[in-house]
Amino acid sequence: MSTAPALDPAHTALLVMDYQTAILAALPEGGDRKALLDRMERAIADVRAKGGTIAYVRTGFTEADWDAIPDVNKSFAPLAQHRVMHHEDPATAVHERLAPQDGDIIVRKIRYGGMSTTDLDQQMRERGITTLVVSGISTSGVVLSTVMDAADRDYQLYVLSDGVADPDTEVHNVLLRRVLPSRAHIVDTAELNALLRAD
Repeated sequence: MSTAPALDPAHTALLVMDYQTAILAALPEGGDRKALLDRMERAIADVRAKGGTIAYVRTGFTEADWDAIPDVNKSFAPLAQHRVMHHEDPATAVHERLAPQDGDIIVRKIRYGGMSTTDLDQQMRERGITTLVVSGISTSGVVLSTVMDAADRDYQLYVLSDGVADPDTEVHNVLLRRVLPSRAHIVDTAELNALLRAD
């Protein structure tokens, strides 16, 4: 049984971050991507059914974005150099099983964090969102960066332990057990459903 506070769906958004074909492909073959998508499909449906907000964050670059990345950026300079993850490439679309619907928030980012290069924070504030449930790939990239940023912005935070994944299992486990709990409640998709139902 979770000790995390119950969620008010009217003020809660589920962040579905970097669930894109090109990024899912970086996960280990044995990591069971289908099971991960199954869980996320259910989590999205649960949050929708209770009246919560779904917000999609995806990575994608324009020519101008690539040109603006300096060579000193260790993570993103190689992407610019090889011109990968173009925002119109079908591989950068949100996975079809988790496809956005009308009324969802959708933002495109060009760095790790979900808020650093987008208007996601502004859109959340405009909708009265004070609680974020974070899911995404990878745990050491978009999840870590977004949780750190959102914590500094005073959101109440939850991380979906079975809705995040990383190519490096050891790093993933350290982040979930040792780093992220200082800033967020760690819950799984079943606990999320229970917390949404709680009064």
